[in-house]
Amino acid sequence: MPYEQAEYRRIADLITERIKSGELKAHDKLPSTSELSEEHHVSWATVNRAFGLLHDRGLVYGRQGKGVFVAEGRDSK
Repeated sequence: MPYEQAEYRRIADLITERIKSGELKAHDKLPSTSELSEEHHVSWATVNRAFGLLHDRGLVYGRQGKGVFVAEGRDSK
């Protein structure tokens, strides 16, 4: 059986590609946890884990009560 990537990693990789391609630019707001969980048919916890991975990669930052945004100057990594 081929290796299946964890859903949170798949979502984080999709968002990473959107950032690197320039589709998402610095300070753009990402879709909400509920929007992404509905779009990808996963739990909100899976989306939060994907956001955590993106944060660890230095690609996003969060603002309490406002959402998750693309970090500045991270599209070249």
